[in-house]
Amino acid sequence: MTTVHVPGVPVVADGELISTNPATGDEAGRLPVASAADVARAVERARTASAWWIGLGDAGRRERLLRFRAVLANRITELAEVVNAEGGKPVAEAVVEIVSAIEHLDWATRNARRVLGPRQLRSRLILAEFAAHLEYQPYGVVGVIGPWNYPVLTPLGSIGYALAAGNTVVFKPSEYTPVAGQWYVDAFAEVVPEHPVLQAVHGLGDVGAALCRAGVDKVAFTGSTATARKVMAACAETLTPVLLESGGKDAMIVDTDADLDAAAEAAVWGGMTNAGQTCIGIERIYAVAPVYDAFVAKVVERAGRLTVGAAGDADLGPITMPAQIDIIRRHIDDALARGGRAVLGGPDAVQPPYVRPTILVDVPEDSAAVREETFGPTLTIKKVRDANEALTLANALPYGLGGSVFGQRRAIPIARRLRSGMAAINSTITFVGMSTLPFGGVGDSGFGRIHGDDGLREFARSKAITRRRGPSVLPAMTFDRTPAQIARIVKLVKTLYGRS
Repeated sequence: MTTVHVPGVPVVADGELISTNPATGDEAGRLPVASAADVARAVERARTASAWWIGLGDAGRRERLLRFRAVLANRITELAEVVNAEGGKPVAEAVVEIVSAIEHLDWATRNARRVLGPRQLRSRLILAEFAAHLEYQPYGVVGVIGPWNYPVLTPLGSIGYALAAGNTVVFKPSEYTPVAGQWYVDAFAEVVPEHPVLQAVHGLGDVGAALCRAGVDKVAFTGSTATARKVMAACAETLTPVLLESGGKDAMIVDTDADLDAAAEAAVWGGMTNAGQTCIGIERIYAVAPVYDAFVAKVVERAGRLTVGAAGDADLGPITMPAQIDIIRRHIDDALARGGRAVLGGPDAVQPPYVRPTILVDVPEDSAAVREETFGPTLTIKKVRDANEALTLANALPYGLGGSVFGQRRAIPIARRLRSGMAAINSTITFVGMSTLPFGGVGDSGFGRIHGDDGLREFARSKAITRRRGPSVLPAMTFDRTPAQIARIVKLVKTLYGRS
């Protein structure tokens, strides 16, 4: 019997996961579907490989990870074409994504020993006879569940840091982009052929659930807030720690002294890049009244120039997950039905598998287009009295991933008051490419961090060690202490700490 393919919708047939391009329906590849037993076996192989990977030491892991980085760099165009063929992302966008992934892999590899290496810490007076030692030890096996919208950068933001910290990894790519995930798992095996340090398991949501229950030592998940709750519930059964990066509804605030040309360019990029399918993409904009009209005009003019299509050089490709188109359409229709206006695009912009840029104004704050993650090339722009009103509205949602502020005098204080894990001033989403900064959210956007020092520590357990180095002058932690010694301790504490 012939399998009927809806372009972009993953299909399981004869034990294989079939991936197709959402715009053309062309088959991108087929991969074997993992059963729960297959997932468990992959985790056991990873556990065996873990001893070897840890045994290589920092220098051995560094050498291999830098070779992996070189493979990605030298074959960047090949991988970008895989991403384009499978998810429809324009090649230029895929290249930018992979460049960021390479940068993060390089930074994590070069900084793992500095961040996680053993160190001596100062002891305090009451326990002056003890030396303090801190080190970070790898968890062992880390399960990574990746998204489809950035199938290289986002998973490698966990995989690269986990490997650099000394863990082995079992990776479940999104069922919408399994071929891209398998590509770099295979590339890693070329430079680390000795043991299965990085493996992929493929399938639908049940495979991700099986990975959560397969005995991994930590799970790093990126995806929707609803699925994040399911992952956390599954991991709670075994008290497996989790790192969750889930949905967002990021806001931009445009203040009176903003450079409006720069703000408009960044708004269009932040809202429309990857056809708006970006968890840290700008979806809401609050512009203060004195600059509102001029800003809206500049955004409409810039967004109206974007090209849309299947060609590799188009600005916007197709919506990767076909079901998302219904959500985008619902948000646009609801916004207009509730009094909003489309100053660019609108209902006719939804032309599956594409959605053309849409700019909505006068949209009520309780509408779906403002409160729910749209994940499409749409922006709502609202006029506000001042930055304080903008902050109140920006912080009103349960999400808290990133955000943006355009302005001069008040930009930093405004950015600090955004309820978000990250913020960009006079730019949008730039923090994701900054390998020295942690990446993650608050509230419904999840918890835990990838990238930067915090991202390395996220994949290692802290181990505290004390060592006696001499007799106790003020013995406190013993039953052999005398009343006189306790009296001396009390006197010393009052002398040292008794005054404010």
